[in-house]
Amino acid sequence: MKVQLLNKILEVKEQIKDWKKENYTIGLVPTMGALHAGHASLIKKAKEISDKVVVSVFVNPIQFGPSEDFNKYPRKIDSDVEICESLGVDVVFNPAAEEMYGKNKNLSNNDLTFVCPPYNYVDCLCGKARPGHFDGVATVVLKLFNIVRPDYAFFGQKDAQQLFILKNMVKDLNLDITIVPCPIVREEDGLALSSRNVYLSMEERKNALSISKALREIKKLYNDGIIDVKILFDTAVSVLDKHLELDYIEFRDFETFQPLKEVRENTLVAIAAKSGTTRLIDNEIL
Repeated sequence: MKVQLLNKILEVKEQIKDWKKENYTIGLVPTMGALHAGHASLIKKAKEISDKVVVSVFVNPIQFGPSEDFNKYPRKIDSDVEICESLGVDVVFNPAAEEMYGKNKNLSNNDLTFVCPPYNYVDCLCGKARPGHFDGVATVVLKLFNIVRPDYAFFGQKDAQQLFILKNMVKDLNLDITIVPCPIVREEDGLALSSRNVYLSMEERKNALSISKALREIKKLYNDGIIDVKILFDTAVSVLDKHLELDYIEFRDFETFQPLKEVRENTLVAIAAKSGTTRLIDNEIL
């Protein structure tokens, strides 16, 4: 069956209404497009446990800061639809910003209702460098949940802070949705897949490989019994390529998101750094 490409909220709601009448379970894979093998892994997981799968493709303006890459973020809707069709997706939802937020809206909290996650969850890691980012993420995801009414929603572990915040949003707002975390997908050389990898020059990409190398070294030391965060932090810094601009190396309890001085089971180790002008993130859960 050919995938449906829908642009209007009402069109999606009508399709969802029909599926609900048939008691189909619905899986949602929210994306910003430029789909790659990481997104494909989410879609395949969605196909495994859902009767019907919706992939949203929407570059969300309210999660980008004024100096970030909203205008140049890769948009490849034709190839995205082809990938979705090859994977058996039922609907691709590709709305315009005006469709999602209304016409003549100032896309700020002066003119728009935002979902604001807890300060302790957003004022750290990527949220500290990108103020307002997770308000924009939580807002658009809640809107997608209300439009698609999924039973399951699929998110990658690579965006670990996002995953943690959304799981807590679902719990705190009593949403009847199961968040399904999916493992990081890497290229053969270890680089975590990202739509932003296309920005990297050959040299910048080579330098970026030290991020996943640092995480592997931390995991090795932890498995050898090293739990002191300072030792693990210093080791990671020594492994990272000197040409990278380090943003953070953080060790957080993945149940509470509190910072740790000693590593234990279910610790999130997260790294963010710029290679050239491209900001990259990666992580490991110990």
